[in-house]
Order: sequence, then structure tokens, then C-alpha cells
Amino acid sequence: MKKKAEERQKQILSAAYHAVAEKGYESVTLQDIADFAKVSKGVVHYYFENKEDVLSKLLASITEQIARGHHEAIAKQSTAEGKLRAYIDSVFISPEKNKTFYRVYLDFIAKASQNDTYREINQTFYENCFTIARSIIVQGQEEGVFDESLNPESSAKMIRALIDGLLIQWLMSGNDKDHADYKEMCHVAIRELILEGK
Repeated sequence: MKKKAEERQKQILSAAYHAVAEKGYESVTLQDIADFAKVSKGVVHYYFENKEDVLSKLLASITEQIARGHHEAIAKQSTAEGKLRAYIDSVFISPEKNKTFYRVYLDFIAKASQNDTYREINQTFYENCFTIARSIIVQGQEEGVFDESLNPESSAKMIRALIDGLLIQWLMSGNDKDHADYKEMCHVAIRELILEGK
């Protein structure tokens, strides 16, 4: 019974993700989410209190999935350089997936300044991102391949800023063909940041 409930919640959250990506945060309704999930509005209400409840759980779910994907990608690598490349590859997944994620994510970010729940979820996501980047930098410093004078804490934040900035620039360009170029730009920019002085 519990497993069935979890599967139903995942189904609804997945539907909410695609509904927000297509219609936008402001326009999407519980009925839209129910339609995307191919269930009645009553089923959505059974598992979630209201639209706000669905969307806050959606933000938590998608950011947890993204962070988990990053961790799994770098765990397959042994060197700092390998982990850095794997991390960037796991962020620049594909034009379609990145487009969908950022359409949804940017809508949530726009609301975060007025919504403590969204802000806290996003902070947890960023802390996960900072932890990954920090661990890569420290390992690279220990291996003697990254600049030893770097502050891992502030550099980890700069890395995430470069990633988000370039992904948003790519998204605004509207050109899927440029996705690989932006990924390579990101890799080069981050390497220049952490190799400075080497």
C-alpha cells in the first residue's frame, strides 16, 4: 500500500514538472497537473494539500534528483580532473532535459524571494552543489593539479555561478546546437579558474 502511494505521488510530481514546464508556474492549475497525470483532481487532492504543496514537493524532488545525479557521476571517477569533467557533463545533460529543467527551475527561483520553503529547498540544493565542487577542488589540490592558493569554499560558489550563468545564456540563445559549445566553454572557464597560478 505504501509503495503504491509513493508511486502515485511520483506520477503526480512528474506530471506537475511537465505541466509547469509547458504552462509556467503562474498559469498551471491542479486540474492541469491532474490532466498531465491522467488522474482526477480528487486523486491529486488525496496525496497533496493544494497546489503549493505539490509545487514545493516538486522543487524538493527535482533538486534532489539533480544532486543525486551529480554525486553518482563523480563517484565513477578517481581523479579530480575526471570528477570535474563528469560533474560538468552531469549538469549539461542534453538540450531537451536542460531546457525543461531550467524552465521549471527559473520559475521557482523567481518566487523564492517571497517563499521561505522554496528558498530553503534551493539553499539545500546549492549546498549539495558546493559540497561536490569543494571536494573536487580539495582533491585536485592534494593531487597537485589545481592551484593550492584557492579557497575551496568561495571557488565552489564561483563554479556553480559559471555553470548556471552559462546554462541560462544557452537557454536564452534558443539554439540547441550551441549546447555542446556552452558545455565546453563551461569546462574551460572552470579549469582556468582552478588552474590559475599552476
